[in-house]
Amino acid sequence: MGDIKLYATPKNNEKKFNADELLVTKTDTKGVITYANQAFIHIIGLKEEELVGKPHNIIRHPDMPKVVFKLLWDALKSENEIHAYVKNLCADGSYYWVMANVTPSYFNGKVIGYHSARRAPTKIALNTIEPLYQKLLSAEKKGGIAASEKILNDLLEEKGMEYEEFILTI
Repeated sequence: MGDIKLYATPKNNEKKFNADELLVTKTDTKGVITYANQAFIHIIGLKEEELVGKPHNIIRHPDMPKVVFKLLWDALKSENEIHAYVKNLCADGSYYWVMANVTPSYFNGKVIGYHSARRAPTKIALNTIEPLYQKLLSAEKKGGIAASEKILNDLLEEKGMEYEEFILTI
């Protein structure tokens, strides 16, 4: 499913939320939003009926490297959970950062969708993630997802870590 352009031009205005808040969404197996909690609805700046039924990628910020979403979908299709730092768009063009945990949801042993719970990231983590994502995005613009995936894999090899371990240790 392609990106739906729902928002104004991204602007350099960061929205933050409290460390004790949890932004939650649920989607079907294709990534269509089936539930959004009030904290998520509030930060996005849309009404529940404007979010539910829409593809989750409507909040994707153009600063996000596609390789992160490739990793996310690869993990979910293998029925694994994943953690990722994500920069999302708000309806007014503002942005916000999250540390997301996305897990498959099951019914009668079958994956019926995905549950994402997001917390505010630490400044220390963002000091690592922001320059890395800029490097990955730059590589993607020149050589596609394969180019950014190579950079990420080289970094992980250098650190002697899997992606999940890297994300959880920064």
